[in-house]
Amino acid sequence: MMEGTRDSLESDGSGAEQPPVPPGRRERAAGRRALASRYALLPLRLFLGVTFSYAGLDKLADQHYLAGRGDLQSFYAQTLAAKAHSPVGALLEPALHAPTFFALLIAFGELAVGLGTLFGLWGRVAALGGAALSLTLFLTISYNVTPYYLGNDLPYLMAWTAMLLAGTPYLSVDGYLARRAERDRNRGLTEDAVRRRTFVDGSIAAVALGGAGLLLGSLTATFVRKKSKPAAGKPAAPTGQGGAAVSVAAAQVPVGGSATVTDPATGDAVYILQPSAGQYCGLSSICTHAGCTVNPPSGGRLDCPCHGSRFDAATGAVLAGPAVKPLPKYTVTKNGDRLDLGPLQG
Repeated sequence: MMEGTRDSLESDGSGAEQPPVPPGRRERAAGRRALASRYALLPLRLFLGVTFSYAGLDKLADQHYLAGRGDLQSFYAQTLAAKAHSPVGALLEPALHAPTFFALLIAFGELAVGLGTLFGLWGRVAALGGAALSLTLFLTISYNVTPYYLGNDLPYLMAWTAMLLAGTPYLSVDGYLARRAERDRNRGLTEDAVRRRTFVDGSIAAVALGGAGLLLGSLTATFVRKKSKPAAGKPAAPTGQGGAAVSVAAAQVPVGGSATVTDPATGDAVYILQPSAGQYCGLSSICTHAGCTVNPPSGGRLDCPCHGSRFDAATGAVLAGPAVKPLPKYTVTKNGDRLDLGPLQG
């Protein structure tokens, strides 16, 4: 009898018996928990969809992205810089032979993955594409980031893995097609007919969404992207004059600007800079964080477009991480009207 009485009461942990929770309240709480579990991945899905859609459009709108070999911020230059430090560097060779094709493939691929994830259309296929892109970026850009958690491509890969496992069954085109397929089964359609109808309608939706993405990307590239203008850091033709392996005309290096030459020992691009009147130095263009090519000097600093590191344009010192090591510095000597690139300083 006493046992039955205890079963009908609950404790709040203080030893005092409490009245039982009414069944209606318990059911509502369970319903809220079930609803939260159902939509638990929705914030992650929206974040990934918006981020990858924006990333694709941002590349297409970037005046430097498709600029080619002459621009240190282009897809070609970034890929060439990553090739020397990537564990899959040999696999990047095709991208260097056809940079425009691969650059557009990545940009439109990100846009397709983002839109597919946002609308929940073929969600697992979109997640697989997102995982492939993140894995590629991790192996080429973020692989050498130390410690590893400072790189952002590996967390994206893990996020896409979760989406790949879960799919997009709620608030999505996939969810609508799945519910309609269940109604078709209940009204007697054969499984083959249900699958065929679902595949055809899903394909039509994919073509429509893909066409919209292609149009959006093309309009962005046509009307938003501006043509690249020659920058202060434009490549200069190195010569063997002045007793140095590499030199550049002093007139090509304005105060606060730079010219770009190549280190004959490593093949890396080097900025020859004039931070202040009459002061010259050379700084490697390769970011010490993950091997990206830093932008030409602006406002007395060099910014890395990959992860946001900043370096002092006069000394190469780190102004903002995640980089922790300064840019390698070269001696620059003025010889008449030319600037000679000297050895790498210790």
